[in-house]
Amino acid sequence: MGIFSLGSSVMPVGLDIGTDHLRAAQLKPSGAGLSLVGYGLVNVPMGSVVEGEIVDTEAVSSAIRELWRRSSIHGKDVSIGVSNQKVVVRLIDLPFMERDELEGAIQYQAQDYIPIPVEDAILDFHIIGDYMTPTDEHMMEVLLVAAQRDMIENAVAAVEGAGLRLAQIDLTSFAIVRAVLGAGTTFLPGEEEEAGEAVGVIHISSGLTNIAVVERGVPRFTRVSSIAGSQFTQAIANVQNLTFDEAEELKIRAGLPDIDAGAAQPLVEGDLGGQSMQVAQDALEREVNKFIAEVRRSLDYYLTQATQIRTIRKIYMTGSGSQLMNMASYLEKGLQAEVVVVDGISHVQVASGAQQVALADRMGAAPAIGLAMGGAS
Repeated sequence: MGIFSLGSSVMPVGLDIGTDHLRAAQLKPSGAGLSLVGYGLVNVPMGSVVEGEIVDTEAVSSAIRELWRRSSIHGKDVSIGVSNQKVVVRLIDLPFMERDELEGAIQYQAQDYIPIPVEDAILDFHIIGDYMTPTDEHMMEVLLVAAQRDMIENAVAAVEGAGLRLAQIDLTSFAIVRAVLGAGTTFLPGEEEEAGEAVGVIHISSGLTNIAVVERGVPRFTRVSSIAGSQFTQAIANVQNLTFDEAEELKIRAGLPDIDAGAAQPLVEGDLGGQSMQVAQDALEREVNKFIAEVRRSLDYYLTQATQIRTIRKIYMTGSGSQLMNMASYLEKGLQAEVVVVDGISHVQVASGAQQVALADRMGAAPAIGLAMGGAS
């Protein structure tokens, strides 16, 4: 579901505008599936995207143009994602009505469910299903999405400033689910959910973490957290008085301690002493425990709202931040769920011309590929 679709006669390129990187993915139909024929990424100028929101449209436009120059991406139509605190997603119950009637009514109903003045928001919705109450009242479940207009306008300006055409705006979390679990009639191909269960999807990038819960093939809950890869790095930089780049290198080398090994011996890695590695691991452990608590609160909130779902036993984790050593083990213990590390390219074929870049960035690729998949549907 897109927040809004402007229409396009061709399959748009998925364009992921992240805090640190821009990523673009171009798909084409191939047999019964989709083939990734173009992929690219470039750095985003520091400070031009803050917590998922574009604050310097000219800098982002320039980076998009650079991405098109440096990659094998062709075409002007793009599908972008939004993921920040200016987007609100609510699952609401309304008396049953036909879609045309709902399109008119939603403008009046929405204010009861969102903290944004309706006149300052762009609204869209997706009808999940309908049901009968015990008193025989015909009701419908609607996923309502509201985005602040000024945030959307900045995104549109950045795309158009790069000489591209905006075909669709989607929720980044929906795109991630699409890429990780597959697009189609179900998000869980070949897998039957047990009654009373849902699955979680967590994408940890450098600047943001997207959390989603998928129930019976539909993303029914999303949340964005600012606890992500850069915060882990900054924690090391603070305790060791390092530059961000130095701390990033140390984070990758140290990782989290082996949670199953008990009290680990200090690590020694190259010219980095064991004490330095131990201090880095301690800092990482503190931040990851905060992260786990944040995810736990989000999942628990969903479970308190759900009427039929009692547990979330499986979580799919992706994103560049998910590559932190032993991260999956910490999440499994903290969330009491199986954690499966997945990449963003497992549901598409990768053409030879895109393999080098896409395979190197496979853990960060889910948003861009999912946005392109949404344009295909």
